Amino acid sequence: MNQEENENESLVRPYWRNCDTQGDSEIFEIDKMEDSIGPLDDDTAKIRQLISGFELCYHEADKEAEYIAKAIGAGRCPERSNERPSQRKKELENYKQILSSWCENPAITEIDLDVGDISADELVSFIGPPSPLKVWQVERVVDKINEALDPSRPYHNMALDLGHYGEPGANPVGEHYKDSLDFVKKTVETIIHDTIDGHEAKISLAMAIDMLEPCNWDFVGSVVTILKAIGGDLHPDRPYACHQRNVKLSPLRDRLRTISNTLGAFWKPEEKAKNIDEDVLTFLGELTPVKRWLAASLDKTIRLHLEASSDFWLTFS
Repeated sequence: MNQEENENESLVRPYWRNCDTQGDSEIFEIDKMEDSIGPLDDDTAKIRQLISGFELCYHEADKEAEYIAKAIGAGRCPERSNERPSQRKKELENYKQILSSWCENPAITEIDLDVGDISADELVSFIGPPSPLKVWQVERVVDKINEALDPSRPYHNMALDLGHYGEPGANPVGEHYKDSLDFVKKTVETIIHDTIDGHEAKISLAMAIDMLEPCNWDFVGSVVTILKAIGGDLHPDRPYACHQRNVKLSPLRDRLRTISNTLGAFWKPEEKAKNIDEDVLTFLGELTPVKRWLAASLDKTIRLHLEASSDFWLTFS
């Protein structure tokens, strides 16, 4: 085999774009399953695209994995709403109202709203005494929430220039804030010191705000960390979680491992599996070549997310 063939074999297909991997023997075997199926029909292609969009850091990653497994069993994607889950939408709306009200009048008190178990008064108390810089920084958090509630109002990054899958230069920074460069500089220079999987780490306040994702499993905790950092507390008790950063703290990991085990028992029936969910196994139905490929793809994707190294985040600040 020549060098070009070796290089081609080391490449993973675009379907694996949500997995930080150069490919391994199992992935290549799964890809061969696709080759043996032949051209994919539209329903099968849509299900595989769902797998390519799976993220462990999603606050309903367990429900998403179950939905995909049901789609595999049914051979098509069941109907579902594209609306944001109602509880998370309400949290976002409350955050927006609380923080926007504070930006307009930092002396405001007794806002009759809360987010989870945190009252509005407690939330704004994390910010401390107001200043023009703090108001500007909180406005950036509000911008991030506005984008989640209304995609037509895009947030503009202060420090992050990577795309969703780590593409460099995807989000040029700086131009939008040309009239606030001093505030940007101070926000970039403000460093949050926390941990990643128990190892000392750091992230700039600007990067933390840029990477704040309302769909993240620890969104509420992340906002608290950011507001406390704006208030001057740069050593949070709770490590900052965003995207895959500190995803090992997600309470959904055990459930997702059970789903992965169940998928493995389905597509590798010759192997004995422990800790499986019989309900998930039931709605997967009878094993077919297409189902085997899709179940293997989802199983491998979940395992790659569960086993992902945190080394990247230790140097990314």
